[in-house]
Amino acid sequence: MSMRTTRKPYTLLSDDDIYLFNEGTHRRLGDRLGAHRKGKRGGYYFAVWAPNAEAVSVIGDFNEWSGADGQLSPRGTSGIWEGVHPLAKPGHVYKFQITTKDGQILEKADPYAVRTERPSLTGSVLWDLDYEWGDEQWMGERGARQSLDAPMSIYEVHLGSWRRSPDHPDEPLGYRDLAPLLIDHVTASGFTHVEFLPVMEHPFYGSWGYQVTSFFAPSSRQGTPQDLMALIDALHQAGIGVIIDWVPSHFPTDAFALANFDGTPLYEHPDPRRGYQPDWGSLVFNYGRPEVRAFLASSAEHWLSVYHADALRVDAVASMLYRDYSRREGEWEPNEHGGREHLEAVAFLQTLNAGIYADHPDVQTIAEESTAWPGVSRPVDLGGLGFGLKWDMGWMHDTLEYLQREPIHRQFHHGQLTFRGVYAFSENYVLPLSHDEVTHGKGSLLRKMPGDDWQRFANLRLLLGYQWTQPGKKLLFMGGEFGQWREWAHEASLDWHLLDTEPHEGLLRWVSDVNRAYREIPALHEQDTEPGGFQWVQIDDAAQSTLSYLRHGRDGSPVLVLFNLTPQPRHDHVIGVPGEGKWIELLNSDAESYGGSGMGNLGGVAASAEPWGEFSHRVSLTLPPLSCLILQAER
Repeated sequence: MSMRTTRKPYTLLSDDDIYLFNEGTHRRLGDRLGAHRKGKRGGYYFAVWAPNAEAVSVIGDFNEWSGADGQLSPRGTSGIWEGVHPLAKPGHVYKFQITTKDGQILEKADPYAVRTERPSLTGSVLWDLDYEWGDEQWMGERGARQSLDAPMSIYEVHLGSWRRSPDHPDEPLGYRDLAPLLIDHVTASGFTHVEFLPVMEHPFYGSWGYQVTSFFAPSSRQGTPQDLMALIDALHQAGIGVIIDWVPSHFPTDAFALANFDGTPLYEHPDPRRGYQPDWGSLVFNYGRPEVRAFLASSAEHWLSVYHADALRVDAVASMLYRDYSRREGEWEPNEHGGREHLEAVAFLQTLNAGIYADHPDVQTIAEESTAWPGVSRPVDLGGLGFGLKWDMGWMHDTLEYLQREPIHRQFHHGQLTFRGVYAFSENYVLPLSHDEVTHGKGSLLRKMPGDDWQRFANLRLLLGYQWTQPGKKLLFMGGEFGQWREWAHEASLDWHLLDTEPHEGLLRWVSDVNRAYREIPALHEQDTEPGGFQWVQIDDAAQSTLSYLRHGRDGSPVLVLFNLTPQPRHDHVIGVPGEGKWIELLNSDAESYGGSGMGNLGGVAASAEPWGEFSHRVSLTLPPLSCLILQAER
């Protein structure tokens, strides 16, 4: 008697995968859902989550976009539809055709697509992600190079407008074309990391990448996935870390993408009081739905694993944490305890960070969080959100507001600079001067500064000296390092021709030298997140608008930093120092090589054994106009 056997349908999803997906704990769905090549000649396997669909087909170049030739089958009660199309090949464009319960036919881009058509086209593209990396040395060292006691100075970049070809100013340079130019500039200016505004595909270019429609695919405007990998690989081989902005807070309402995916609110919360973001006209993820949490966690894992990202900067965390964010009374629903906290989002962020650090202990997650939510960068097991670092938005706003004032008025607002001392070590901070501060009519950093052109540059050098010597990691948006005059425009290159003039060249030289000092002097970075790394020397000289403090290395070695926040030179300015000997003037923002007046202390000053405040010795210095001085005790 013969027996007939039924071949089991091909699938990439094990029962364990299904369980973890429906539980919300799967973090590698990019390897399972979406489209994956079955073999060298075996077509592609497709899988999509559409639990409320009546029927699902894959349509594309391989079947003349016919739903009848690409029908998928439901996988039990998981909500996933799957199947194989034998004629599908790399480069083919495809979508999922979803028949809703009420008979509508929707054509949707693949939520897990790894490549897309170039906008304004909206199809997904079959693609393999094979790439031979050459960054083994960097990957082996990066844990030490971006730990909390390591120097991290971050150059924030919008890849589409950083530099464009003079021959094609309306087109962004490709990822590979950018690599040597970006590496040369970042290396020369001394930054340790670059941070890319979101590289994920987005249909509206004016969103700068923050309105993401493809959470697993880089923008096709500048090349293929491998082209982006090559850019990151080249940066790593040059010793430069790569941070990628990631947006799990909201997504746009475009009909071809996630919105109303299977005819019902699937990725977004169905209640508009929780599922709609009024600030951006976008939809908010349903963090209480396990499959949505797994989708987002898998997106994060995709950029860390497939693209070797060294850190994720998580956008708009505050909008996730509060149910009443940007909502008036009656427009939001309290949580189960009657509070405004978004408990499901909090739990998601905690689980996300715990998972990332368990799998990648050598990376960082960085929160853009603008409120006083406690413990953003504290461990989850201590009740924190589990991020490694948090942007200090308060420092950014207070400092810029202070420095935009005419110097004669600064004495009345001295506390805007000193207030940070109250909370500087409550979190692990990044001090940002970000893209948000040079757009929407706010003007460039240089334009914000008061006075004539000479004073504007002096103020900007002072600002950057203050940023680089305060406790915390550093971030500067592109153009700020050489003093771009005009506000940032996302459809045009930076004004690189300005570097042909001395004030701009001098500013860039100052940034390079301050970056070098920050990297090379342990006192300026080792205790960036610890109280022992900072000590006020003179905090209360509001009348003269001067400020001074010490930064300490773990071995106790100090660096003295002083500021004169007015155009009036301060001669014979006496302050205390910890110990005898000579204090060498390492950097002076008023040096002629930076565009300053050349006033200074002839290389250093000697301490005298006369007590001053709590210090056993004192020094008498000249503080140049609108200046930052950095001195180190001679060993």
